[in-house]
Amino acid sequence: MPLLLSACGTWRAIGNSEEGSGAEAMRVWDRWVASGGDIAAATTWERKVKDGVTIEEVEQAFASVAAEDNIKAVGEFPLSRELEARTGKPERFLKVYSYCSPATAREMVDFSPHMAAYLPCRITVLEKEDGLWIYSLNMDMLIKMGRKLPPALKKSALQVRETVWKMMERGANGEF
Repeated sequence: MPLLLSACGTWRAIGNSEEGSGAEAMRVWDRWVASGGDIAAATTWERKVKDGVTIEEVEQAFASVAAEDNIKAVGEFPLSRELEARTGKPERFLKVYSYCSPATAREMVDFSPHMAAYLPCRITVLEKEDGLWIYSLNMDMLIKMGRKLPPALKKSALQVRETVWKMMERGANGEF
């Protein structure tokens, strides 16, 4: 009986999901398996920053895209600088950048209060052994695997998704 109830719930969830949700779920699953079970690796986007591109150029690209697409920079968390201040030891670069479309954010949390946990949109620049990397939440997962969004909200969510994607792409290439 529990298996039957679980199957019924699964079918109901699938029926409430956006078109393409199954394919997106499989992409997340494949990344989860490939990463050895690292859920963060499975649910994020990553871009290697092109060699020679500086942190300042990445930041300029983020700012340019934000201005072009009318998304608001709402905070920065210079974690490596904070750790250096606390320990007096040098740290590899680690900084979180936060962006938000206030109107879209309001609509999303009205639609699903749990979406508040994903606000604001965050992009992280991380220095690793092989250079700089950019990470952000896989917004396709949120948009495609969730309940069907009302058409106007889906359009707004896709615009924010495109902005974050563009920030990552242009930041990784130092294009501003």
